[in-house]
Amino acid sequence: MSFPPAPPTQIDPTTLGEPVYRGSVQYLYPVPDHPAYLVCQTTEAGSVFDVGSIFHIEGNDLSRALFRHAMYTRLAQPATWVRIKAAIENDPHLDAAWKSALLSGPLETMLESGARTHHVGMIDATTGTVVSGAMPDHPSTFNVVRRFPVMTPPQRPLLGSFVFDYAQFHQSDTYVIPLEYIVRFGITSGSSILRKYESMSEAARTAYQQELGIASAMEPWTMLTPPIFDLTSKYEPEDRNVSKQEALLMSGLSGQHFLDTVKMALLGGYAVKDTLDQIGLLLWDLKWEFAVDRETLMFVDTIDADSFRATRFLEVDGHKLVIHYNKQAMRDYYRIIHADWYAGVNAAKAEAKKTGQPFKQILKAGQQNGLYPHTPAVEPEFLALQGRKSELIRRHLVEPDAAQEISAQLEACGHDEIAFYRAHNRLEALIKVNAV
Repeated sequence: MSFPPAPPTQIDPTTLGEPVYRGSVQYLYPVPDHPAYLVCQTTEAGSVFDVGSIFHIEGNDLSRALFRHAMYTRLAQPATWVRIKAAIENDPHLDAAWKSALLSGPLETMLESGARTHHVGMIDATTGTVVSGAMPDHPSTFNVVRRFPVMTPPQRPLLGSFVFDYAQFHQSDTYVIPLEYIVRFGITSGSSILRKYESMSEAARTAYQQELGIASAMEPWTMLTPPIFDLTSKYEPEDRNVSKQEALLMSGLSGQHFLDTVKMALLGGYAVKDTLDQIGLLLWDLKWEFAVDRETLMFVDTIDADSFRATRFLEVDGHKLVIHYNKQAMRDYYRIIHADWYAGVNAAKAEAKKTGQPFKQILKAGQQNGLYPHTPAVEPEFLALQGRKSELIRRHLVEPDAAQEISAQLEACGHDEIAFYRAHNRLEALIKVNAV
């Protein structure tokens, strides 16, 4: 195993200079005199439907940063995995052979020394100290992580078509694995695998269920036992679903290491589920990424409410309604409150697919000439409500003893969201989208 240089212990964010990456929800900065590390600054910006940053939720930058720091801190603690091992062992719905397989391998190491991650700590907003293993006295929007090489597979011509060449991953020993691991504890109405499943023939559906490890027909808003995983490409121009066999070949890993990453993704899912269960939220799915450093595998990338789908059910007007505590709430808002704008976005995407031009370029030009509606402003009341949800989830990680009170407040947020749609005469539309 290779060891990077010692991480920084003190960073003044005002000395960071320009970011090396400026995304819609975070900026990345090189650390002066510590090239093996990066500073991640979260933002208040929000992005849906691939259109870029189109709204801001006050305080969401700190909520994102704190959730990330707290969750990675938990992953690194053996006590977390003691709880997860007990939860899996005591689940009467899980098959004994599946339990035995998941509990062997990576979990045995995690029980002794915690999970390995790229996370170093959070910068204290007042002192600049990089705090690891605990909450800083003055939380900030800056986290420090280890830097890993990110390699993009080149596109190679193939008799009028093309393929992506993953040979470099087999020739390297330290890199971010070019896959996203999606862990699913249940099937939601907007799930990509459900949409794919519903478009298939009966014979294809059966084969797809077997590939995913699902025993019965897929139905929206149903939990799965055991949870399943699927995989997508990460560094191709567009993410695409890949089979387990193709994922192994893309990863550059040995068969055993690839199996270990799958187990880590599932176990990491259980760790987030354990956290959300305590405040009455159901975890449906989440995404993980991993890096390899010779023989060591570790969790990398972001983890916050944009990385997972969490909900709770509320009764309204005789309906069982799904309330979202993640970015899906904003997607539904635009679809319901600004349906004309959403239709324009889809029309621009269809045009981009037909012509090969960049989607954002087509949308912007169409908005300028009046073909598509301009991006609407979100009502401050709705943005504030989403900020409350995010802040409450963040608070749970800092104050775990307040879980019962936080759960009640999260439920109140759900009722307030219902009241918002009722006040805008759109409750029926919300019910149509999210009733079970």
